[in-house]
Amino acid sequence: MSFKDIYEQWEKKTGSVQGTDVHGTYDKDAALDREEAQATARGERRARLLRKKPDAIIDLHGLTANEAHAALQSFFSNSKHAGFEKLLVIHGKGNHQRNAPSSNNAPRESVVRDTALRFIESCPFAGEHGYSTAKEGGTGATWVILKGK
Repeated sequence: MSFKDIYEQWEKKTGSVQGTDVHGTYDKDAALDREEAQATARGERRARLLRKKPDAIIDLHGLTANEAHAALQSFFSNSKHAGFEKLLVIHGKGNHQRNAPSSNNAPRESVVRDTALRFIESCPFAGEHGYSTAKEGGTGATWVILKGK
């Protein structure tokens, strides 16, 4: 059995290693070029999605925390299944306070906004998110970029 035969059998058993050429030699420059191209593609995707209008919008006004959570679960699941990339969650600014103002007049957060943000932060396919522009609701609405495949 020749060295070539032994090498080919070994290659079949172990499979190819990323960054290797057809002869099994690791090409560091090729691997770095691929990584750089992937990073560029991710950056371009992010920039495109930040400019993009939302694919779907949900308005949580008037819902309780439990209703809002259930609605968000369904909305995010359906949106991911539909292949959407960017969502808008309208939760309100919290003008309707949880309790009466405290004696030190500290601002109170919206129950629905708290619920929405906690959901977004724990959702496995919700990626980057932030408050919308003033034209789209400002701090009363949150955009969410869904994670890619």
